[in-house]
Amino acid sequence: MDSLISSLALHGYSILFAAIFLEAVGLPVPAALALLIAGGASARGSMQGSYALAGSLLAMLAGDTAMFLMGRYTGWWLLGILCRISLNPESCILRSADAFYRRGRTLLVMAKFVPGINTMAPPLAGCMNMRLVSFLGLDLAGAALYIIAFFGVGFAFSDALEAVTRGYQMFGHMMGLVVIALAAGYLAFQVWLWIRERTRVAVPFAIPAEAAIEIASGAYIYDVRSHGYFDARATRIQGSRRLNPNALHRSDEAFPTGQVAYLYCTCVREATSVRVARELQKNGVRVAVIRGGLRAWTKAGLPVEPVPLAEIAALPVFG
Repeated sequence: MDSLISSLALHGYSILFAAIFLEAVGLPVPAALALLIAGGASARGSMQGSYALAGSLLAMLAGDTAMFLMGRYTGWWLLGILCRISLNPESCILRSADAFYRRGRTLLVMAKFVPGINTMAPPLAGCMNMRLVSFLGLDLAGAALYIIAFFGVGFAFSDALEAVTRGYQMFGHMMGLVVIALAAGYLAFQVWLWIRERTRVAVPFAIPAEAAIEIASGAYIYDVRSHGYFDARATRIQGSRRLNPNALHRSDEAFPTGQVAYLYCTCVREATSVRVARELQKNGVRVAVIRGGLRAWTKAGLPVEPVPLAEIAALPVFG
């Protein structure tokens, strides 16, 4: 036990604060477990509870405020990055935005207890132009509730957590192992995706310059981004049509016959475009995916246009 106390005195606070901050900015770090263990350690005199609580609150507010400001100044770009690590990237933003816009300020207070929403709520508030003062007040309430809840449970049941508390001095090593395991899992998932793609029917790709020539000759081009129509400053390839990838079966779009329909998105490996292409191929539509999507098209200096205001999704904005 003496070695545990000395270890906590030397490293406990930094580990606790780092875990909370990293979880707040979207990394898969178990902040709740760190708070439970810190509560138990405080009950046994290994940590000062007031220091642990105050530091935890500051760490969470710092991480949330950073995410809020990034959401304010990067718009939906940051949300797209966060959703790439979710299990369902194509509906991640839509699901999170729907929950946030329907519950708004109330959800900010409870967001920390909802996996997925906890990281998305601060940048969503920034995207919606919520006032910083309002956000800080609501986030402070939610962070305090979350921290006190888990810290309090650990404090109240410190005896039951003694076995876990013994492992607190190994928490830094455990975090490293978690990161390694996640990296290995991600690599295995990518290998599985590669193997699965090799067994599927190939989807034709076209470089932007090649597609531009065909489009100038009358070929159709479809914007199939899953979240590209929320930001009023969004742009799209000139002359493209909107095709919602989450409502393909409800679409009444008349696809051209005898011509290739070009698709583009902004996701990694053109994942959404490929998925839509396969669905259209089942219905006999000839398709090709623009390699690199909208970014490659813009980089090639080809024409883009603002998304028409009539097609921007009308979402409430906090004043």
